[in-house]
Order: sequence, then structure tokens, then C-alpha cells
Amino acid sequence: MPAPDVAALLAQLERSEPDIAESARVAVEWLAGGEALETISQFDVCEFLWYTLPIKVPGDQTTIARALGRLLRLAGMERYAALCDSPATVRILLTYVREGEEAGAAAYHRELEATGVLPPDVAELSWSSIMGPEELGAHVACAAALELAIVTGDPVDREELTRRWLTAPRPELGGDCWLHRVHGERLNRWVLGRGTARRELAQPFEVRLHAPIAAPDEPHLEPLRWLLGLARTGVRLTERLNVGRAVAAEAADRFGWGNRTRSGAVRGEADVPALTELRQIAVHDLGALRRSGRRLVLTTTGRNLLDDRAAMWDAAAPTLLVPAPGEHDFEVSIRESALMILVDGDAVRDGDLRDRVAEVVNGEGWRATDGGRVGGADLTGPLARLRHRLDALGLDGPGRAPGSAGREAETRVTGAPPWRLTDAGRRAALAALRAQALRPRQYAGLG
Repeated sequence: MPAPDVAALLAQLERSEPDIAESARVAVEWLAGGEALETISQFDVCEFLWYTLPIKVPGDQTTIARALGRLLRLAGMERYAALCDSPATVRILLTYVREGEEAGAAAYHRELEATGVLPPDVAELSWSSIMGPEELGAHVACAAALELAIVTGDPVDREELTRRWLTAPRPELGGDCWLHRVHGERLNRWVLGRGTARRELAQPFEVRLHAPIAAPDEPHLEPLRWLLGLARTGVRLTERLNVGRAVAAEAADRFGWGNRTRSGAVRGEADVPALTELRQIAVHDLGALRRSGRRLVLTTTGRNLLDDRAAMWDAAAPTLLVPAPGEHDFEVSIRESALMILVDGDAVRDGDLRDRVAEVVNGEGWRATDGGRVGGADLTGPLARLRHRLDALGLDGPGRAPGSAGREAETRVTGAPPWRLTDAGRRAALAALRAQALRPRQYAGLG
């Protein structure tokens, strides 16, 4: 049986309790937005009472909440009405008043999580705090499915139900699934970006990044695999907690990193920047290693990555664009643009890459610290980090082979060798770009 008409309910409330009728009208307009009451969910009611009402709706919040409760009871929606004057609602509204918006919002999120109707993040999708229409539709649908399972008394595994709801073909979507819709929306938003040069560079990737980028068949990520393998028995560290000389020398010899030091001599980790970057990736970005006293040891995550080549690829490739501590979107945009330029071509001169990246980031509206246009000096740090990461993961190609005549000539002329990705490097670049495009959008301060 459909819920009663809102206008009829408001007229009934006006006759019986005229002092709260206007408050009820305000509340239901915010809550339902002109839609029928049967379209609302528990999530909608909680969001209105615990977030929208205290932040956006003027007037006596307690009265408005109580008036909405009376309206919902008249509609026969007792379970939702009970939320309006529940201890949780009273407590959260008081928190906003006494402790401010940040504390109130935190209380809202805690209470909403406790209801069980909030769709959790799953491996396939982390929810945004700023949602587009498709993602909002998916979130609302998942919340309604969780609520239905709870109300009917079914055992609820929130992650499994959310995953199933996101990935199952839906008749209302013409056989598509919500996950594809959300990914498509995020990818389209990323491609559109800011600035003509950025859009022209990114446009071809909308199709290329639609599906996950599979790991190459040939050996790949060998430096990472080697370091994690050593850590099965522990990697000794010096008193200064650096990797010891013997391991640093082995890494330099095995992966050609020694030819990129100033002197060619390897006295320790400091002489092998790629090894330091590799350690950063393994410890901080992947959580595959941890320090125990004066040893680097393998974590459970690290063991799982060693045992699963696909999992290692999925975890490691996106680290090409992971921000370093203290970095912001500006630095990531530089590396992102560089990867889009490098992903298909042959060797690219360092100066040419800088010119093209500068054109893109200036077109996006980025500016140097002095307010002027972004120039070569502003690109040095972010591009150096990208180069170290490519080295560390074994993803740079023959155009940068140690000792090659072309590389040495280029270095003498420009001060930097040319850029070129291996086949695995091109795949890793695509995987990193895809992870960047599909990442959730968050408000500042929410991660």
C-alpha cells in the first residue's frame, strides 16, 4: 500500500497540531525533495536528521525533528519516526550545538555506521565523499538493500552484500552493474579534467582505461620481488638503519643501478637512490616490509604479494602516482601528465618531456610558488621521483640502459638521460593512471 500523499498529511497535521505543521513541511521538503514518501530510506532519514538538519536547515532543530516524526507516524512509517526523537538524534544535535560542526559530523558518522545501513568500502570500490549522480545512485541502492536485509532478519555480511549489489547485473540498468556505472562516471570526470591541453592528452585514455590493466606475461617488478624475497629471512640494517653495503652492492650490480651513481662505487644504500625508493615503496606504500630492530622483515601482506603475482602487480603499479609525504595534487599532476606522454612513445628527451608537461599543468591553472607560470625548475622534484620509482620497479627501458652511447650523449648535452618505458613499464603506467582516474573524490581533510 503506498504511503499517503504528503500534502494530505500536512493538511491533517495542520488541523491537529498547527504549531508544528510548518516545521514538518520544511523537514519533509528537505528530506523527500518533492518525491513520494515511499521513496525514502533509513539512510535518507539519518542523513537528514544527523547532518542536513544541523548544518543546512535554519530554525529550531529539535522542533523540526519532532515535527517530522509526527508526520512520519501519520504516514504509518513508525520505524523512521522513531529516529526523529531517538536518544541518538538528541545527542548528535546537542553535539553540533556544544562542540561545533566537526564534532557533530564525527558523531553523525559514528552513529550512521552503527545502524548497519551504510555501505562499506570494498576491494572493488571505495566510496567518495563527493559523489556524482551514478555513484550516488549506487550508494542509495546499496543502502536500501542493506536496510531490507536487516529489517527482514537475514544474516547480513555488509561487505559481501555491498559487493554483490555493486557487481551483479541490474535490470533497471539495462543489464549493466552499478560498479561499471561508477567507474565510467569517475573515468569520464578524470578525462575531462581542467584545461584544453590536459583534456586532449587524456581523451584517448577513456577507452584504454575502461578495463583493468593485466600484468605482463614476462617477468616484471623483479627488484621488488628480489627485496621481498631477501626479507623472508630478514635484511640487516646498519646502525643508521640503512640497508647494508653488501645488499646495496648486490642491488646495484643486479639491476644496473651502480652505473647511475656519481662515482660508480657503492658503499651503502645512500649510493643507490633506486634502492632507497624501492624500500620506500615496500615499507610505506605497500606495507610489505616493516622494521624490526635492525632488520627489515616481511609482513603478512608481503608474503601474500610474493605468492600472488597478480596481487603484486595490482598493488605495486599504482605506486607510480602515490603522493610522497607533503606532496599535493600539483606534484601528482606533473607525474600523471608525464606518464600519459611516455606510455606509447619511444625514448623522449628530458627537455621535450618537461616542455610538454609544463604546457599541460599551466593549462590546468597551476602556478609556481611566486605566482608565475610553471617552469622547468618546478618540475624537477616530481619528475625525479617518478624516475626513481621507475628505476626502483625495473620499468625504465632500453632508451635509458646503463652505458648506452645514446644515453651518455643525451646526458652530456642536457644533463639528464632520455625517458623510455619497458613493455611492463607501459602497462604499469596505464595501471597507475587507471587507479588515479578511479580514485574516490574526498573533501579536503577526509583523505
